[in-house]
Amino acid sequence: MSVILITGSCGLVGSESVKFFSSKGFDVVGIDNNLRLKFFGKDGDTRWVKNNLIKVYGNYKHNNIDIRNYSALEKVYKKYKKSIKLIIHSAAQPSHDWAKKEPFVDFNINALGTLNLLNLTKKYSHDAPFIFLSTNKVYGDNPNSLPLQELNFRWEIKKKSRFFNGIDETMSLDNCVHSFFGASKSYADLIVQEYGKNEGLKTVCFRAGCITGPNHSGAKLHGFLSYLVKSVIKTQSYSIFGYKGKQVRDNIHSYDLVQCFWNFFKKPRIGEVYNIGGGRKSNCSIVEALNYVESLTNIKTKRNYNKKNRIGDHIWYISDTKKFKKHYPNWKQKYDTKSIIEELYYNLL
Repeated sequence: MSVILITGSCGLVGSESVKFFSSKGFDVVGIDNNLRLKFFGKDGDTRWVKNNLIKVYGNYKHNNIDIRNYSALEKVYKKYKKSIKLIIHSAAQPSHDWAKKEPFVDFNINALGTLNLLNLTKKYSHDAPFIFLSTNKVYGDNPNSLPLQELNFRWEIKKKSRFFNGIDETMSLDNCVHSFFGASKSYADLIVQEYGKNEGLKTVCFRAGCITGPNHSGAKLHGFLSYLVKSVIKTQSYSIFGYKGKQVRDNIHSYDLVQCFWNFFKKPRIGEVYNIGGGRKSNCSIVEALNYVESLTNIKTKRNYNKKNRIGDHIWYISDTKKFKKHYPNWKQKYDTKSIIEELYYNLL
């Protein structure tokens, strides 16, 4: 028996991972207790994903476990031990706004939950690669100090900047505002690296930009493109916070991200870090995304502008993925932002 252990298995990345590794013939053990319902209300509820996974994939085993519960997690590790061939840790409290409201809950999920999984991996499944879904928010608002210029529909970095092709792993984590969410994920990111470098685990941190796809239960506080498309279609309105809506996000489809996981699984490294996202192939500002959705749907959207930006929000962020591509040259990116938006739209019809 070869087992893939996936936390957050009913979320966007987790469910895409279940689909992929099930199709490869692995037994998939999912861990997810639908805390998104508590975080984001009915928009964040992932029970529909869980029911679909159980129905479609006979080699999927669901566990309603909170990753803060060490003893419950240990029972899973004890059951499968060295049969676990890969851990994909995508469970998290993912919202800036929610983290500020409940910092202890946020820290215990993102930091303590990750530490629980690392320690159990070391104890029971030492040889299994450990993939951690980190975030570009570990860089805080340092990207906002880059030489930016305002264009008609977006902010853009000046071509003379060494980061013009995207932000790479040399960006500093220090001397900036992270947000409480960014701080808890930074601890998790660093401890994942340390379990690689100190304990010899095959760990990797994927510092992702905006991840998206049709399985995303997008909500107001999390899930940029998914929630934007849903808002245009269902309410014909969208709220924008700061920077005139010209802040730039890079968008990676969950399919493309899971292909990164597959490449790493086949040739793991120890204590590695990669910036991963849509890069120059797939990025947009909020205004550009709204403009494209309106042209696609023929729906005019009421845009509610709030001059106050979210704390730690990036004005411009595009991932430079050259390090990952150098280590894993077989990885090819399939989706750009327009094809992502189109898929989100047609899945809502």
